[in-house]
Amino acid sequence: MRLAVIGGGPGAWIGYMHRTAAELDGAFRVVGGVFASEPARSRAAGVELGYPADRCYGDVTELIAGERARADGAEAVAIMTSNDTHYPFAAAALDAGLDVMCDKPVAETVDEARDLAQRTRRNARLFGIAHGYSGYPAIRHARALVGDGTIGAVRMVQVEYIQSGLATRLEDSAPTPRLRWLLDPARSGQSLVMSAIGCHAQHLACFVAQAPIARVCADMGAVMPGRVVHDYASALIELTNGARGTFTATQAAAGAENDIRLRVYGDKGMLEWWHRDCNYVKLALQGEPARVIGRGDPGSTWAEPGTARAPRGHPEGLREAFATLYDELANDRMLRSLGETPPAPLYPTIDDGVHTMAFIEACVASSRDRCWVDVRFVDDNLMAAV
Repeated sequence: MRLAVIGGGPGAWIGYMHRTAAELDGAFRVVGGVFASEPARSRAAGVELGYPADRCYGDVTELIAGERARADGAEAVAIMTSNDTHYPFAAAALDAGLDVMCDKPVAETVDEARDLAQRTRRNARLFGIAHGYSGYPAIRHARALVGDGTIGAVRMVQVEYIQSGLATRLEDSAPTPRLRWLLDPARSGQSLVMSAIGCHAQHLACFVAQAPIARVCADMGAVMPGRVVHDYASALIELTNGARGTFTATQAAAGAENDIRLRVYGDKGMLEWWHRDCNYVKLALQGEPARVIGRGDPGSTWAEPGTARAPRGHPEGLREAFATLYDELANDRMLRSLGETPPAPLYPTIDDGVHTMAFIEACVASSRDRCWVDVRFVDDNLMAAV
């Protein structure tokens, strides 16, 4: 299936991740796209990446028109641009009859996210979100352990995402184009840390626990003195199933690596996943020895056959997890083309994006008003989608 990309030109690691993941298993073939915000630079960047000059476009409007005019035009787009452009680019693609894989967050407000959900349904499109961590086989297995009652009814959830990328005063140097928009609150969103990594942590917790967040009590701000964007967020959370939990995300932890941890406690036991050891999940049931379950271990029942590509003992990483999301989106496209109704997707959809924006807005309001705030659900389908 043919995919056009929007953003992620030469030197952008996320662009390379999307392009290679989409093609890893043959689900999609990248045919061209828009590769920079300035038209001439975009066309040159696409040619530099090896795409035909006539499919390297100056902007999204030109891309959509050019691909619609071709018999072999793109069937979907992948969006990996600055946060403030996700909504208008996704809306234009949906209205042009294209399926979408979008980086997070999908929009700047919950109302924009809800509009994208309505456009997706109205145009009978598919909309995936690049929460790549949800594609790890170990995370799929953790979700299955919750779903089959292995750890019992979920009582507590703890999730954290820690980084060090903003642990120094990058504002005082000559920032790259990416840093310029990240550090601009008008472009990075209501809360930079939530848009950049907090939404990954929120989605991961909800995906494994299989329940959205109902209300929050949050503290948000900047660890770095004088910074105008959020680089820290922490919250007490309550899920719709009654489980309590804690949430922490920061990009300003000096010395930290890209570190994600998730713990889910039920009334029979707990499970734990750590991104640095992403091929394994720890399972500890009350009164039994703790177990570490690896991908492909005897007796393990990974949720989705096909999410693991290499034999047991051969580590798989983030690219393979991203590829799983693309594979699942492509499989839904194939079923739809055959007139069949796809099953409920495991890859993150626009409904997850709506919940993320509702969660971010609730956290911002809670931190501002120093109180518990309900997460504003805006779509009855959301509860079934998580």
